[in-house]
Amino acid sequence: MIIDLPRFITTGRPFWTELETMLDRFDGEPTRDLPLEKAQRFHFLYQKVSADLGRVATFSSEPELRQYLEALVARAYAEIHETRTRGVRWRPIRWFFVEFPAAFQRRVKALWVALIVTLVGLAFGAVSLSLDDEAKAAIVPPQFAHVLQDPAKRVAEEESDTSGRSYQGRASFAAQLMHNNITVSIRAMALGMTWGIGTIILLFYNGVLLGLVGADFITAGQTPFLLGWILPHGSIELPAVIIGGQAGLALGGALLGQGNRAPLSSRLRSVAPDIATLIGGVAVMLVWAGLVESYFSQHHQPRLPYSLKIAFGLIEFVVLVTFLTSPLWFRRKNRQEQ
Repeated sequence: MIIDLPRFITTGRPFWTELETMLDRFDGEPTRDLPLEKAQRFHFLYQKVSADLGRVATFSSEPELRQYLEALVARAYAEIHETRTRGVRWRPIRWFFVEFPAAFQRRVKALWVALIVTLVGLAFGAVSLSLDDEAKAAIVPPQFAHVLQDPAKRVAEEESDTSGRSYQGRASFAAQLMHNNITVSIRAMALGMTWGIGTIILLFYNGVLLGLVGADFITAGQTPFLLGWILPHGSIELPAVIIGGQAGLALGGALLGQGNRAPLSSRLRSVAPDIATLIGGVAVMLVWAGLVESYFSQHHQPRLPYSLKIAFGLIEFVVLVTFLTSPLWFRRKNRQEQ
């Protein structure tokens, strides 16, 4: 077969360079997800360079060109037929630090709804207590009977325990807290199957409980104790429950399909990865919150100054907000999807 070699090289060089660039990118980002369009382009380039290799193989006078094309084809073949799972060791870290905040930002509208519903419930609880002293006993469930105790009396009891005897068995207590909070968050997500109505009710009720307890301690003049008790774990725990509600409302929105004419199955498939990522991130947050509540929040002044506990909780909250709202994670995830 006779070919015009200079013209052959000039015509084929852009394709060879493009394939080499893609292969170098794959080597630099082994966990990168490849969109369908780029995968198709990669396969086309592989076929094109393979055909060019077949054409130039008859030219014994061009060993360097043939070796270059053989190397490209071999690398592309290995990439296409790769069966090992690469980057498994770093996958959980990438999931939490990249995919979780990216999913959070993609579903930010659902977050705002969850936050507003919680705040409305909080205001309702505070106002209810101010209008009716019996509101706390009527609304707080039996399993939280300790909340019904007089705030001043409870603070005196907590601060008098300087030995920490009442906090023995912290590991089991932490596990109980994690289980309870993760269950609440999963329930907030699962209730999205009621078109989001159940999620809204649950978020509202949690807000009511928080408003009742907060108003009770504040009106009793125990604000430092309240902040020192709630903030260390609540700065993570409360946002986690709201994010669980965010996942539920995202699910409810997919079921309602407002302005989206796609079939229900397609809408659910599109939202499912973000919902799973959100609830998984919530579980990680609540594990941390449970440890903090068991080993840190339950120690009060004079054992731990309230100022230290409040500062710790505020720092946690600032770090959490920065982590979830930083455009770095969202840009990186979007760049990987392009």
